[in-house]
Amino acid sequence: MARILAIDYGTRRTGIAITDEMQFIASGLTTVRTFELIPFLKKYISEEKVELVIIGEPKQKDGTHSNVETEIQKFILKFSETFPEMKTERMDERFTSKMAFQTMIDSGLNKKQRQNKALIDEISATIILQDYLKYKK
Repeated sequence: MARILAIDYGTRRTGIAITDEMQFIASGLTTVRTFELIPFLKKYISEEKVELVIIGEPKQKDGTHSNVETEIQKFILKFSETFPEMKTERMDERFTSKMAFQTMIDSGLNKKQRQNKALIDEISATIILQDYLKYKK
């Protein structure tokens, strides 16, 4: 089997998570600056077998799309041009940032560590991927 990769797209930073090859466990991979996202993915996908990319779909409480959705659509277009054979799916990412922050608290990270926005993005991508794995079952 191949891995599943999840993206928590942001205008400045993007969190990335990945499954193991058996697609059981979601783990945070890294956070990259968004302008470096496509080059990072080119390198990663050339080195690792990835069969699917999950892209977070930010929505408001009422279900409407968040303001960043237009930027995500531009990214998806560029991604599909760069990786025409790669399958993508969207996954609702409502409340993942709040859940990521709570995860940091529950993990015992101190206040300074919890202010690391890159870590929040990486944990958010992991939550998106965990939600997808649960949904898939």
